[in-house]
Amino acid sequence: MATINKPLRIRILGTGEHLPGTCVESHALDKRWAKTPGWTLRHAGIERRYYADEGETSSFMGAAAAQSALEAAGMEAHELDCIVSACSVMEQAIPCSAVLIQRQLGLGESGIPAFDINATCLSFIAALDLLSAAMAAGRYRRVLIVSSEIASAGLRPDDPETAMLFGDGAAAVVLGQTTEAEDSEILGTHFETFSVGADLCQVRSGGTRIRPRTDMEQFLRGACFEMEGRATYRMAAQRLPAFLDRLFQRAQVALGQLACIVPHQASAKGLDHLEAALGFPSKMLVRVLANRGNQMAASIPVTLHHAITSGRVRRGDLIALVGSGAGLSFGGAVMRY
Repeated sequence: MATINKPLRIRILGTGEHLPGTCVESHALDKRWAKTPGWTLRHAGIERRYYADEGETSSFMGAAAAQSALEAAGMEAHELDCIVSACSVMEQAIPCSAVLIQRQLGLGESGIPAFDINATCLSFIAALDLLSAAMAAGRYRRVLIVSSEIASAGLRPDDPETAMLFGDGAAAVVLGQTTEAEDSEILGTHFETFSVGADLCQVRSGGTRIRPRTDMEQFLRGACFEMEGRATYRMAAQRLPAFLDRLFQRAQVALGQLACIVPHQASAKGLDHLEAALGFPSKMLVRVLANRGNQMAASIPVTLHHAITSGRVRRGDLIALVGSGAGLSFGGAVMRY
């Protein structure tokens, strides 16, 4: 049986999103790949996704989302105690993306600690887990978590099966400690990793494994995202139900108590499987995939932002954030918003 978590008195103070400048409709991709009209929409379940324009760097988009989240929280950037970038792919190898976001926010002389947490598409949930524990221990009072992704930079233009799924974007969440008059809390989190699936989703270049001075051609080949889609789906589908059971056990929450589930927007097929595996009404699953695509680590906080701003999630509601990421990893958090 999964270990029961101790609730943490943490509250979401504000959320924000940045939508990149270029809208890419699926019918345009049909023409690009010489497919019959409607092929991309039918296979991806995505009507449109957005690509970053020139000048829209990851840190620029992250800072724009952060400003929106700070406004929603009624805060100024200098009031933050910590800035965390939670993304799959950094803007550059060194320094970390959080440093660049801090500078974009005009905080270059602030001394506010800034660092990255990377768990690929689960980066936001991992950051939420680790930072909420640090806040509960009194290390921080107000924390900014930013997930900003430019997936389009690593897509192979000749691989429609993969390229059709992804979009760029950024989202940010400001966390604060809960007051006595508030009942917001994180009830439980859970993570599992099965590294037998480590080669199913990967970008081989960008670290120290493939070195451009040794083999530039291999370095360039490895700079694009590679995914074995069917094998990834099969592995995730097999392990997801048991993982979710353990997550809900840790949080001591039954599925029927949840107002909604905020999932990673991996694919239409993956969302359909999640719905079928849990056996709940489709209205419980928050979906933004059709108008955003898979935004990697930004996917979950973007979906959370949409759920809050659209009224799908209200104060006091129990919600679950769940997803999977390269590794192959699973992660989730149950919280009272």
